[in-house]
Amino acid sequence: MIPYRSCFSNHIERFVTYRKASGSWNEPNYGLNIKLFDNFCADNYPMGVALTQEMVDSWCIKRESEVNRSQETRTRVVRLFVDYLRRRGLTDVAPPVKYKPESIIYIPYAFDDDELRRFFHACDDYQPFHFRKKQSILKKLTVPVFFRLLYSTGMRTTEARLLKKDNVDLVHGVIDIQASKGYDQHYVVMHDSMKSLMLEYDQAIAKLLPMREYFFQTSKGTHYTRDWVQDNFRQFWNESNGDTASPVAYDLRYPHLN
Repeated sequence: MIPYRSCFSNHIERFVTYRKASGSWNEPNYGLNIKLFDNFCADNYPMGVALTQEMVDSWCIKRESEVNRSQETRTRVVRLFVDYLRRRGLTDVAPPVKYKPESIIYIPYAFDDDELRRFFHACDDYQPFHFRKKQSILKKLTVPVFFRLLYSTGMRTTEARLLKKDNVDLVHGVIDIQASKGYDQHYVVMHDSMKSLMLEYDQAIAKLLPMREYFFQTSKGTHYTRDWVQDNFRQFWNESNGDTASPVAYDLRYPHLN
């Protein structure tokens, strides 16, 4: 377990355990930001004996570089932590104010069929420099399947990255998505061609990572990062279509908007 440093570290540990047990923990967001909050309090209030209003307010105040949306993302876990303590009579600190995110109109890139054909051809034709390195072999196997999954199912990149092996039913072709936006569980049914591709991938990866936790897993036993997704998407996009357009991997969820 991550060693928390603040004067209320024991409460954080119980809070994290509780959220994980209830299936309502998002490690990339909550795990990172509760650790940053803990470090902030330990560094700035080294003589503290309990969580205080000043600690919460100082951490949660809106920063110059933030909009409401990014502030809410950063402070949400602190509000949940304070609520957790208040319900148990462990603090009278008021939770931070929840700011309504600004409206954002996202316009995804409109792919055409030739662009997609060239992109997936580049993914399929990738030849690693080091065939004996496990991470190179994993990239060769993973890239074509990962991006086709986004394209064929409309899954978010985070949902695909955090997908657990046990949550993919390769018999019926159903994916149980538990790490999602809003953290609501839902299901995705794969096309038969995608199910067959996922099955082939699963069998190939099982020879390299026989006890893996994540469906798409690194050689170090972790899920892939956001940077891995975008770096690889950009690599194969530039190779196949040049660097004049600026789509991102997330746009594969909306392939037919043109």
